[in-house]
Amino acid sequence: MISEDTHNMPSSPILDLRVDSQKQRYPFCIVWTPIPVITYLFPFIGHMGIATSTGIIRDFAGPYVVSEDRMAFGWPTKYWQLNYTKAKGKAQGWDSAVHEASEIYKERMHNLFCDNCHSHVARALNIMSYDNSNSWNMVKLALYMFIYGKYVSVAGFFKTWIPFSIVITIAFLIYSFSS
Repeated sequence: MISEDTHNMPSSPILDLRVDSQKQRYPFCIVWTPIPVITYLFPFIGHMGIATSTGIIRDFAGPYVVSEDRMAFGWPTKYWQLNYTKAKGKAQGWDSAVHEASEIYKERMHNLFCDNCHSHVARALNIMSYDNSNSWNMVKLALYMFIYGKYVSVAGFFKTWIPFSIVITIAFLIYSFSS
């Protein structure tokens, strides 16, 4: 998504920072999608990936697998666009860190509780020293995505919250009628 800016010097590339959920392009974003059953019970837990400067998503999809442009549990329902200028090396540093973290995680066993998709994203942010920090971790990312994440659409919101609402309603009804 680097294009030529005709109003500046012809050789001066500019970055296209537009999120395009129709084309599934999320430049400089952390993206999130529900995991069936787990997210239905705990709506703040889901599957996470990180996108390059051109918006291509990379996600640690399972043991020794880092997907590119195809998330393990479906396209994102939420995204959080970060400021690439806070990455060491800016856009090039961002892309390099995403690539390096992906190469590391292609050699790793997936562990739902300790070394997972959130860990992959945290590793990329730590490699690029995003916001001068090397303390990114899965808990911090889950919390920040919950707070700062934007839904890609109304359908993304419903895909995240309707199953949880149904589970809570059923649990409430069962509790109410069993008393």
